[in-house]
This record gives sequence, structure tokens and C-alpha cells, in this order.
Amino acid sequence: MLGGFMSGPGQTYGVSGFIDPMINSLGWSRTRISGLYSAGSMTASFGMIFVGQLLDRYSARLVLTIVAILFGLVLIGMSRINSEIEAYLGFSAIRTLGQGSIMLITTTMVAMWFVRLRGRVMAIAMMGTALSQASFPPLIQYLINHLGWRDAWVALGIIVWVFLVAPVLILVRRSPEAIGLLPDGDLKPSSKDDSDLALKTTIEEPKWTLGEAIRTRSFWLILFVGSTPSLISTAMTFHNESLLVNRGLNPELAAAVLATVAPASLGASIVIGYLSERLPNRYLLAVGQIFLAATMMFYFVMNKGWHAFIYGGLLGLSGGSNMVVNSVIWPNYYGRHRLGSIRGVVTTSMVAMSALGPLPFGLMFDVTGGYTSAMLVFLILPVSGIIAAVIAKPPSKGKDLREVLT
Repeated sequence: MLGGFMSGPGQTYGVSGFIDPMINSLGWSRTRISGLYSAGSMTASFGMIFVGQLLDRYSARLVLTIVAILFGLVLIGMSRINSEIEAYLGFSAIRTLGQGSIMLITTTMVAMWFVRLRGRVMAIAMMGTALSQASFPPLIQYLINHLGWRDAWVALGIIVWVFLVAPVLILVRRSPEAIGLLPDGDLKPSSKDDSDLALKTTIEEPKWTLGEAIRTRSFWLILFVGSTPSLISTAMTFHNESLLVNRGLNPELAAAVLATVAPASLGASIVIGYLSERLPNRYLLAVGQIFLAATMMFYFVMNKGWHAFIYGGLLGLSGGSNMVVNSVIWPNYYGRHRLGSIRGVVTTSMVAMSALGPLPFGLMFDVTGGYTSAMLVFLILPVSGIIAAVIAKPPSKGKDLREVLT
């Protein structure tokens, strides 16, 4: 849960709190600093493949400790930014280590430790993300108001070291097998019956390499479906205030809309997490796309203040659904054997799409004076995602799993 708190959407909302103070202090335009952040995000996406491979080769404890230490250093280094190249490098490192690496490592850890109970535990872990959405913006605003934006970066770096490094060193282990357990907290078998049950559980778990996974149709279908919310939700969050104003609403509603996202996201993640243990994951993947499409369509009828809260709630339902099901479907379909490498590629796509999202929405707004065209064009993605999710059946190697696992 702590990993979700230190990364994900909460981090994006948190960084946004520094934008205006940095613009005012450094004398940069909003377009310039937004471009630097987008370029940094795109650069960060390519590092996820490397992090995923490290996670397969070394323990999560070692990789996460190094990432957390470096993350704190980068946040402190942001306090000394004075040039565009420094800002670009800083944003690149923040996105690589925070929203990219920490989220990748922590969700992969949960998937490694749980199989039968994976959905519900992933939902609990995602509570950290929901808490970050609610707590990071006011925390950062408080730090900036009392310390200034430069010292606020330093304070955040120290917070990361205190609340992330120590718990990782004390609590994190590579896998349940590394400490004499089986997934889901089960003990090693002590009798023949227990041994048969453990063997059955192991045989039923798929075991794919990255090379094998990318040759399956389901890999690319799920990758497309998982990347769509990264592009659209990031764009809608980035342009949140402008979207509301364009519908004739008060810009002061922008913060309130984001406040409704967290509880809706939390509720959706809990429900989807439990359902993912009982229903085919591809149908739940489609549910997330339905929520996203509903959010975009509701934009066209939003013209009253209370509509904005429904809009924010739908955005939260979409985010919570997509986060959980995208975290469980990969290990459920491809197993734990090379999960870091597989999810490293997946995270690369998702981070890249989140970097690209705000730009086309902004360009279409500049050309047309509104967001109608952008919403209509990009509505094609979640609608297509519903179809792609439904046909993304669990892959099969065409051979007995017992043979594959030997």
C-alpha cells in the first residue's frame, strides 16, 4: 500500500502543485514547463523495460531499496533546478523512479506473493494510490506555502527516505518460496496430501517468458486496453479545469472534482479486486473501458455544478477498475516466472501513453476552441477496448502445463 502512496496518480497530482510556483520563480511559460514534463515522461517510459528485467534477476527488496534511495535524491535535487535541461532531467528521473518503477515493483511484488487471493490483496494495496490522490495535493500545498517550492522538494525527498526505505529493508522479501512459504501465505507441505495440493496449485499456474508472451494475441490486446486509460485519463486530469470551464462551469469546481475521484477509485478497486478472483478477467477489463467511455460521453451533457461530481466519480470508477484488473490479469495469464520483464514492457507503454495524452487534447482545443472533437475522436479507443478485452482469452501454449513447468 505504501508503494501506491508514493507513486501513481497521486504523484502526478502532487507534481502539478509545483508547476505554478516554478513558473513564477523561473519565469518560464506554461507551455515550456509542460513540454519539459511530457518529454521527461516519455523518456522515463523506456527505462521500465530495464527495471522489469532487474526485478526478475534480483530481489524486489534490493531493487526497491535502490529505487527509493535514488528517488529521494532526485526529489532533493529538484530543489536546485535553474535551467531547462535540469528540469527535463529531473522530471525524467521522477517519472522513472516514482510512477514508473515504484508502481511496477510494488504491484509485481503483490502478484508474486499471492495467486489464489491476488485480486483482493491487490485491491487493498491500491488503497495507497487512492490515499495519495486525496493526500498528496494538500500536503504539497502546505509544504510550498510554509517552506517555498525549493525546500518543499527537499521535504518530500526526506519523507520518501523515512517512510519507504526503512519499511522495505525490514519487510520486503523476494518471494514466499524464499522464506519457506507458498503463495497466499500457505505453508510448505508436511504430508503427501498437502504435497499433492501444492503440486496441483503449482501446475495450474502458467509459466511464460517475455519472448513467449509477446507472440500471443492476448498480450497485444491487453496491452492496448491497458494503455488506453493512461492516455485519456491523464489528458482529462491534466486539462481538468479547462474541461469544466469549456462546459460553462466554475473553475473552482476543478479541485472538488479531483476530490471525488479518490473515493470512487477506492470503491471500484475493492469490488473489482474481489470479482477478479471469481470472474474472467477479460470481462472486468471491459468494465473499466465501459466506465471510461461513460465518463467521456457524460462530458457532453455536463452543464450543472453537481454534474461535475458525477463526472469525477465516473473518472474514479474507471481509474480504480483499470488499475486493479491491469495489475492482476498479467500474472493470471502469464504467471510469475518472468513477470517483471513482462510488466516492464507493459509499464513502458502505459507511461508513454500518459506522456502523450495531454498534447492532442490541447492541440484540438487550440484548433477548435473546445474539447468536443477530442472527446469524439478518442472515444474510439475505449469503445474498441471493450471489444479487445472481451476477445482477449487466456493464452495457451498448446502443451501440458506440467511439462512446461519442468
